[in-house]
Amino acid sequence: MNCSAEKASRKWPDGAFRRAAAAMVTAAAALLWLGMQAGPAQAARGTPGFPWDDLFGVRPHRVHKAVRRSAVPLPKPRPAEAPPATEAPAAADAPAATEPAPPAAAAQPPAAPAGAARPGETAKPAEAAKPAEPPRPQLSACRQALTEEIAIAPSIPDIHGAGGCGGEDLVRLEAIVLPDKRKVAVKPAAILRCKMASAVADWVRSDIAPLAQSLGGGISNLDNFDSFECRGRNRVVGAQLSEHGRANALDVRAFGLVNGKSISLTDRSAPRDLRETVLHSVCARFSTVLGPGSDWYHEDHIHLDLTERRNNYRICQWNVYDQLPRVAPLLPAERPEAAPPREVAAKSDASKPDPSRPDASEADRGKADEPDAAKSDDATAPEGAAETKPQPTKKRRQSRRF
Repeated sequence: MNCSAEKASRKWPDGAFRRAAAAMVTAAAALLWLGMQAGPAQAARGTPGFPWDDLFGVRPHRVHKAVRRSAVPLPKPRPAEAPPATEAPAAADAPAATEPAPPAAAAQPPAAPAGAARPGETAKPAEAAKPAEPPRPQLSACRQALTEEIAIAPSIPDIHGAGGCGGEDLVRLEAIVLPDKRKVAVKPAAILRCKMASAVADWVRSDIAPLAQSLGGGISNLDNFDSFECRGRNRVVGAQLSEHGRANALDVRAFGLVNGKSISLTDRSAPRDLRETVLHSVCARFSTVLGPGSDWYHEDHIHLDLTERRNNYRICQWNVYDQLPRVAPLLPAERPEAAPPREVAAKSDASKPDPSRPDASEADRGKADEPDAAKSDDATAPEGAAETKPQPTKKRRQSRRF
């Protein structure tokens, strides 16, 4: 006997309907039971729901309550006997209060603002914030050593010109400070590299100042003939860049004394020992020294520089000429008439030919006889007779072929 559901439905059509109705009743009962179980939990959450929300996973939107944050308590007021504190910019000290203070904090007295005056202090205006300055470049060792106790030489910006002209670590040498705090002015101020300016300052302080102290009370100024200038050597167009173009040279013409006198280093009337002393001092300190005698470009000044050469080679070309005589020498005096006659050496007879020699030629014999013949003619001739001159003879031209 076949009892399948398909055959049963064919035999009894109302049986399938009954089974479907029973299934629906069973499902409704289950949903009702689930709704009764979820009712207390949904009521606790405070949101209305339906019995099938939890069954099918549908969750209603939850409304979050606004959480009230607790405000940060303010600091206690500063006591009156406390020492005054340094004030900071008002913009940094002013707190931005965006939330209301709690009831407990309202009972505390409010703190004084940053800009307000405290007891015993005067009110000061808030200072504006200054812009940050760019970092300063680090000073070189030469710049740190060249202080105002040695020279008045403020730093100037670096110069970068065409063809390598210019330099770095430049200063404007305005004056040199001696050990006794006196200042030797550089007229005009020289633009030099720091190392060159330091060498010039040491030269004046150590060598020239003691030398000038014995002349006229000391040195007062230094005559700067030329310092920094973008040019070729000897101002020749197209020549190699001069050390003046690198701010590494100084031309000195003279130095002034306290008594008002000026001593030129190339003046021949200046004492020779003084110029030689200056020559030895500059040649020991500088790598290049050019003066009178080197070329005609340096006849009226002394060129000094610190050129670096291979094997520390140095050039010192400066001829210290002798002083010119103050009075020109006179011509020799005329010979007095009472002076004895000068002795004259007798002429030797070796120059006269000997006619008795067998090797003497006829021409020589004729020449030897001519003076005697002339003497005899002059002796026999009357006094009023005119002298007869030999007539010149014409010579024939000989045709020569080349």
